[in-house]
Amino acid sequence: MAVPMLDLKAQYAKIKDEVDAAVAEIFNAQQFRGGPVVEGFEAAMAAYLGADHGIAMASGTDALLIMLRAVGVQPGDEVITTPFTFFATAGAIVNVGAVPVFVDIEPDTFNLDTGLVERAITGKTRAILPVHVFGQCVDMDPILEVGRKHGVVVVEDAAQAVGAKYKGRSACTLGMAGALSFYPTKNLGAAGEGGMIITNDAQLAQTARVLRCHGSVTQYHHDEVGVNSHLHALQAAVLRVKLPYLDGWNARRGEVRTYYDEQLGGLPGVVLPTVADFGDPVWHQYVIRLPRRDEALTLLQSRGIGCGVFYPKPLHRQKCFAHLDCRHAACPEADRACGEVLALPVYPELTTAQQDEVIAAIRDHIRACA
Repeated sequence: MAVPMLDLKAQYAKIKDEVDAAVAEIFNAQQFRGGPVVEGFEAAMAAYLGADHGIAMASGTDALLIMLRAVGVQPGDEVITTPFTFFATAGAIVNVGAVPVFVDIEPDTFNLDTGLVERAITGKTRAILPVHVFGQCVDMDPILEVGRKHGVVVVEDAAQAVGAKYKGRSACTLGMAGALSFYPTKNLGAAGEGGMIITNDAQLAQTARVLRCHGSVTQYHHDEVGVNSHLHALQAAVLRVKLPYLDGWNARRGEVRTYYDEQLGGLPGVVLPTVADFGDPVWHQYVIRLPRRDEALTLLQSRGIGCGVFYPKPLHRQKCFAHLDCRHAACPEADRACGEVLALPVYPELTTAQQDEVIAAIRDHIRACA
């Protein structure tokens, strides 16, 4: 039985009538940028997270970049972040002219090791940018305390963690601002690209709105140089339909995770995901460690089972950052994780029968390793 890594067609089939009707309304109105649909989704997303402001962007990457600019990150500043995440996090830092400073990860959660953050602070540090990797929140209180102590802004990359909670509070609302991604593979995915900045700071929100519109408040008058980054109304319409389903989808992801844990627990060499006691994750990815990972990847793929390696090379070892003199930063846990991790299918529409195919393949691999 073939098992896709993600089945967006199955998700669409369940909400097709609602999505099609919402999209048809956009074409009938012929307002494709801005307007009540986009503004309504911004308000709904902010309310869902318990925040005051949502500023929609064309992508999660743009949300990161504009967020960093809005909090005052300048060329030459340093921004502390993780080496074990998608490229956009460090790419946004570099694209605002700042320098990423990579701090190693915890081996169990894959998130930023909060005990290492303070020693990375220098006189050039402007911001700390933790990433809630795979849908589980970073332990934010120690980071926020370091930020207060040193006068450093804390902002969040919550692209993988929409709906996740930290001590009862939503990811993306814990720092001064947070960035979301609505890339189609995310827990809340658009029919294309999309992103959003979430904040309780009214001035930051206004700055972000200006920066996403070429630095303009009044048409053809520009106070600073911004970018053109707007969430199109078609995307907002799709996301507005999906948002009420998000909690149920995330709960189902949790059920899938529990079944994997029950069936894979105790297999020699397999390390299951750890859940920190302060958080409520949303399982954007279900990532295990296992011996001879590349052989396991090949086996699953040969059986038509979707899987992935997130991530095969840490950011501090990427060629494009060689000039930053950070390729050999001391991040041994990130290096080790990149050689051992394997992500298994974990989406709401995944059936038990499909999971059993995945589990059987992992068991066969472990037997072959014995």
